[in-house]
Formats: sequence, C-alpha cells, structure tokens
Amino acid sequence: MFPAVDVCQVHKHFGSLHALDGVDLRIDQGEFFGLLGPNGAGKTTLINLLAGLALPDGGRMSIMGRDVVKQYRASRRLLGVVPQELVFDPFFSVRETLCLQSGYFGLRSNDAWIDELLHHLDLADKADTNMRRLSGGMKRRVLVAQALVHKPPVIVLDEPTAGVDVELRQTMWRFIQQLNRDGHTVLLTTHYLEEAEALCNRIAMLKRGKIVALDSTQNLLSSIAGCRVKLRLAAALPDALLPLVVEQKEGDYILELPSYEAVEPMLAELRLAGVAVQQMNLEQPDLADVFLRVVGKGES
Repeated sequence: MFPAVDVCQVHKHFGSLHALDGVDLRIDQGEFFGLLGPNGAGKTTLINLLAGLALPDGGRMSIMGRDVVKQYRASRRLLGVVPQELVFDPFFSVRETLCLQSGYFGLRSNDAWIDELLHHLDLADKADTNMRRLSGGMKRRVLVAQALVHKPPVIVLDEPTAGVDVELRQTMWRFIQQLNRDGHTVLLTTHYLEEAEALCNRIAMLKRGKIVALDSTQNLLSSIAGCRVKLRLAAALPDALLPLVVEQKEGDYILELPSYEAVEPMLAELRLAGVAVQQMNLEQPDLADVFLRVVGKGES
C-alpha cells in the first residue's frame, strides 16, 4: 500500500534562503499527522510543494503514490488543501463557490455532497449568502468545504482554526475527526499545540527547513521526564529551592522537578523552613514543553 504522503530528500531555495533542507517524511494512509514548527520553519513551503503550487529544487514527493511533479493532475485530485490565507471570490454565494470548486475537478452532480458539507460545517443557513458578508470564521469554514468538495483521500489543514472561535473550532474538528475515522488522511499544521496533542497520532517538528523531531505524540510527551509544581506559599520560598524556580508570577512559584519522586524532598524542605503551602498543583509536561525543548524558546 502506498503511503498517503511520501517526501524524500526535498530541497527548496528562495534566493539565498534554504527553506527546505533535505526533508524526509512518510505519512501512512489513515493517519492524523501533525507538522509543527515556528514561523518561517518551512511548513507552508512544504504544503505548497505538495499541492503543486511550487516546484522542489531537489528530491521527490508523491501523494498516494502519484508524483506531484510528473503526475500533477492525478496527485492534485487526491489532495485537499485548506490554506492559511482567507482567499475567496467576492462575487459568489457559499453554494456557488462550492459548485464552482466542484467544476474544477470535473464534478457536475455534486449537490448531495455539497449539502452534507454545508450541514456538517454549520453553513446551511449561509448557503445563499455572498462570501463578502461572512465573518472571518465562516469564511474559513468555506475554505474547509472547498478543500473537501472532491472528497480527497488526503486532507491538508494549514492553520485551519486561526481566528476561529471555540464553538466553530469544535464543530470543525468533530467533522474532520469523523473523516479521519472514515479513512481520510489528515496533515495538520497549527500553532495551537493543545489541538495537535489531542488530535494527532504522530508529529514532526520543523526548524529552519529541517525535521528535528519525528515520533508518536505519546513518545514525544514521554521524552520529557519530571514535572512542574505550582506553589502558593504563606512566606517566601526557601533559598535551597530557588534553583528549581522556572517562573514566578502573581505570588505563585513554578518549580521544575527532575521526577515525581522529588516532590517529597521539596515538601520536606518547606517544612524544615516552616513555610506553609497554601495551594499546590502538579503539572505534567505537554506538547508545548516538548516543542520549546526541541525547537527553542527563542523561536515563534
């Protein structure tokens, strides 16, 4: 069985900028895959190459076994891309936009699927509304519908929830998760790391055009040992514990401990100093901690 997405030693230059530097990536059919990285890491460049909007300077790429350069038409029919930018035609209604998009793929009788998309993305009551009159969040939903109008087996979501409110976001994710359960492969880029942690089975992290981490979400989370403790104290933190402090705000101390076993010695030090604990929370490492450790705190 062909991988859904296969990227082998891909390079891309923009003048002196080496935007993609030997990227290797394989995404199996049916995966919900996350591609993370700071701004300028090369995520959108990689997506543009997969969609045939630009040509790689080296290496090869395929969608469901179809080469994106040599078999452009076939590979493009297998891919649906939701772009970052809110791009829309101001002269058409929502339904007209989706019918026009269907025509690009030679689909003349697509009304039933368009109705289903409108229903699942809560756009049914906006079907005859001109695109210019939609909110930013509604326009982004239409972009999702456009990407899905030809029922592609591979769906690429490039920052799909940027500027979308919580309710709209949850509705969209329920639909995308159902499509994934039905067998569609999903490639997601997002700056909402909690979304990636909750949705993605595997994650790759890009930094300056190179993949610097690639593993299952669980393995990435397990790679960080220890925990963080948030303390609110009746008095100042003892000097012996100050080296463990990673943040202090609004009267709370956040300490980073090497392991859960270190919690009791910390409490013993507080008892020895006669400092009472008013409130304590244990925080497990999350994907944001992994991201900062792998990519670096100075990147955004």
